[in-house]
Amino acid sequence: MGQLFQCAVGHPGSRHFHSREAPGPGPDHHHGGRTDLQRNLPRAIFISIPLVTFVYVFANVAYVTAMSPQELLASNAVAVTFGEKLLGVMAWIMPISVALSTFGGVNGSLFTSSRLFFAGAREGHLPSVLAMIHVKRCTPIPALLFTCISTLLMLVTSDIYTLINYVGFINYLFYGVTVAGQIVLRWKKPDIPRPIKINLLFPIIYLLFWAFLLVFSLWSEPVVCGIGLAIMLTGVPVYFLGVYWQHKPKCFNNFIKLLTLVSQKMCVVVYPEVGQSSGTEVINEELEDQQQFINQPTASKDKDSVEHPQP
Repeated sequence: MGQLFQCAVGHPGSRHFHSREAPGPGPDHHHGGRTDLQRNLPRAIFISIPLVTFVYVFANVAYVTAMSPQELLASNAVAVTFGEKLLGVMAWIMPISVALSTFGGVNGSLFTSSRLFFAGAREGHLPSVLAMIHVKRCTPIPALLFTCISTLLMLVTSDIYTLINYVGFINYLFYGVTVAGQIVLRWKKPDIPRPIKINLLFPIIYLLFWAFLLVFSLWSEPVVCGIGLAIMLTGVPVYFLGVYWQHKPKCFNNFIKLLTLVSQKMCVVVYPEVGQSSGTEVINEELEDQQQFINQPTASKDKDSVEHPQP
């Protein structure tokens, strides 16, 4: 437990909320989860996309074959109506299957969204505490908790369908921007390392469909899309206050340090180890500064004991 406390209080990460630098290497880092992405990611894509496409296409073929157009239009849940019509006493299988599919989608969304916060924090665009992982399980617990809290806040709204439209439009917009960024990087920086490299024809085809659907959404529901864009733009002042503004007051920096320390103790998390960089000396200096900041009350107490010895 003593070494864990040193890991918690000794890592120089409190300043990265307002810095573009990612946390560097130190003496008490732990490794995050590492997988062979160059082999596993293409394998997952090539297996999952055809499998999901097959299931969805043949499920719709079954619906159209077994049900009339009037039944399809009148049903609030086509799969449930399909099960009631064909499965008889086993119709309960359909709602159970839908629930399992929903929970599986939520589980995948939690994994991906929390890792987005984790990656953003490592780049210095979010509070540095979100870039920490558990010392044993190597999971980004602060990022998962942040995802949970933000999700609960979004569920406060009374109209869940409007929320789905807002979030769906924003997500789809960023998907296209991300794919376009890959094309720009391939053109401007063709020599950077790329563990996974595909033909540019695939992202170009994706962007063509993306542009068509985006324009159609803006034309059919301009109010929903406009509100979604407004929600997205609320991150601009947060970026300028948290990242672009470099010279912050000392009280703010001390508050971030204290928040980072408390979060590390509560969640038992530290920063994952990253590759060696040229900023090791600066990081070591910040390590000493943070340790001095944390140990200052103890040092003052020891000094008082020396000045006023016990009789």
